[in-house]
Amino acid sequence: MLVSLPLLLPGYRVFTLNYMAVFVIVGLGMNVLVGATGQVSLGHAGFLAIGAYTMVILMARLAVPFPFALVMAGFVSALFGFLLGLPALRLAGPYLAIATLGFGLAVTQIIAHSALFGGHMGLVVPDATVGPFPLSGDVSKYYVIVGITFVLALGVRNLSVTRVGRAFRAIRDSEIAAATMGVDVAYYKTLSFAVSAALTGVAGGLLALMIGFISPGVFTFTLSLMFLAMVVLGGLGSIPGAVLGSIVMGYLNLEMDAFQELPVLGPALEGFSERFMSTVGLPNFGWVVTGMLIVFTILIEPRGLYGLWIRALDTTKRSKSADAELSRSGSGAD
Repeated sequence: MLVSLPLLLPGYRVFTLNYMAVFVIVGLGMNVLVGATGQVSLGHAGFLAIGAYTMVILMARLAVPFPFALVMAGFVSALFGFLLGLPALRLAGPYLAIATLGFGLAVTQIIAHSALFGGHMGLVVPDATVGPFPLSGDVSKYYVIVGITFVLALGVRNLSVTRVGRAFRAIRDSEIAAATMGVDVAYYKTLSFAVSAALTGVAGGLLALMIGFISPGVFTFTLSLMFLAMVVLGGLGSIPGAVLGSIVMGYLNLEMDAFQELPVLGPALEGFSERFMSTVGLPNFGWVVTGMLIVFTILIEPRGLYGLWIRALDTTKRSKSADAELSRSGSGAD
């Protein structure tokens, strides 16, 4: 299905799929840090920016081929994640969230005021190739982005069942108990930051490849909030939940300005905004819908979208079991 989708959908929808795939990679990284290890981050837009600018600068100024530049984007982001993880060892809860928030804001400010990174004007992404094949259209970029997303998802899944993944979950449940059982808490907490930052850096490089231009205005604080909301909406600690939440939030982030174009709802919202609010605030209505979606999901099912999926499967199984029991009892009566 993934192979055939770009051949069946129009070009804009292929761009949408690429955007959602990039969000899935970030969601996987957030799941490693927040869902598996229990460390909150509000600065992942900074790692996304580091990965994007690292790849573009290597390609534009050092003529590094795209595959190697993308790998270096992941390594550089992992280095910054490791450095951020060191002071974060003494922080937890809201204090850790504020520290990561400061990191994300600092990264965007440094980029915006540095000539090396193009300042507020940003940078144009050079033409990329994979071997002899140019990545010139959304379809060719789709196979690269979705292919990398699939490989990274398998890697995160395999990591979750290793000693490292078990150590992450032990730290999330109880640092004291994990240390008592011989888990090096400091090492694994910084490692989770590095792994999460590496995945986000790769996503940043792919985002730059997809849109063809990067500027500091792309990597905002609200984007970091959306990254955290992805794993909460999908289900903390669940890889399928991270994928589901990333797909939904990625689509909403890209399409939230399209509410005005809906046949009936669009004019109604515009009239409501003109009467009670302001027309300027109408484009932000998508954020209202996003927030309400997260609140209702958590109220209905704290495990997120993945919990709703599990509940639906359990209901289906119970229904089938009841039907089978009725069939057996009916045949016995006959």
